[in-house]
Amino acid sequence: MTMTAPRTAVAVPAAPRPRTLLPAVLTAAAGLGGAALGHRLVPQIGVLTWAVGLGVLAANLNLLPAAGRAGLGLLTKKLLRVGVALLGFSVSPAAITALGAPVLALVATTLVATLAFTTWLGNRMRLGAARSLLLGTGVAICGASAIAAMEQTAGADEEDVTASIAMITLFGTVALVAFPLLQGPLGLSGVQFGVWTGASVHEVGQVVAAAGPAGAAVVATAIVVKLTRVLLLAPVVATVSVIRRLTTPAATGAARPPLVPLFVLGFLGCAALRGTGTIPAWALDGISAVQVTALGAALFGMGASVHLPSLLRKSGPLLAVAAVSTLFITVVALAGVLLLVPGS
Repeated sequence: MTMTAPRTAVAVPAAPRPRTLLPAVLTAAAGLGGAALGHRLVPQIGVLTWAVGLGVLAANLNLLPAAGRAGLGLLTKKLLRVGVALLGFSVSPAAITALGAPVLALVATTLVATLAFTTWLGNRMRLGAARSLLLGTGVAICGASAIAAMEQTAGADEEDVTASIAMITLFGTVALVAFPLLQGPLGLSGVQFGVWTGASVHEVGQVVAAAGPAGAAVVATAIVVKLTRVLLLAPVVATVSVIRRLTTPAATGAARPPLVPLFVLGFLGCAALRGTGTIPAWALDGISAVQVTALGAALFGMGASVHLPSLLRKSGPLLAVAAVSTLFITVVALAGVLLLVPGS
């Protein structure tokens, strides 16, 4: 009889956790400050986009101190959830309801169609399921914030997030230049142009810049339509999370996303609280600043974890999918506007 030595379990030491997050907080604060300065210099690019871009540059140029980098990942995850939850305070249910059923149907249909189409096309172009879903979410809903909110549910990594945000920045910038030039040739009224811009341009800041030349009233319409898309962020993330949970076999050992992420419930709670009308305007302004600060610092941390050569490798298919997806949402939203929104 051959004797077999008993197996001995060998414990794998976990990565050491930083004793304090202070160096990471200071590093993220410096990145956020740079992002705020960049936004002041080039307002067309939002703070969140500046933040992730500066994070990538700082990491790949070896400008981050070792102590600051050590706790940045943990800090990023905490701030990300806080920032997405507080985003709910930016949504005014009363203003959204006032748009009317046709415009709400237009926004919802355009969003769902764009998300489904982009995810399908990304998978056909072999971007990977996670990156395809993130890009679709960013184009369909609200850019960088939506991408960050979907990261955990999609099972994505930092490079997926950064690559998707880069595409949102590129094609959102193209849109904010092109849209004002197209209003006249397309014969759109102010209301039609505001709805079209809000229903199809990626980031809130880009929506404001694109609608700005048409006047303050058009900007107001565009923002409310855009925030309708933001409100749909929570149910979209929750729906995708439920689908992935139900379709991921427990026996595979793969991590299954939570049924409904807690920060999504937080988002809905904040939106509901805003809808009560009990929060004064000055408090909403303060909450908005905290929300941008949390998300900006989190996205700087995400950018700092990205290896730039890997990000740029094989970027052609991603560029193609982002371009086609942007064209898709633009055309679908325009068709809906011409069909459902009166020109006068």
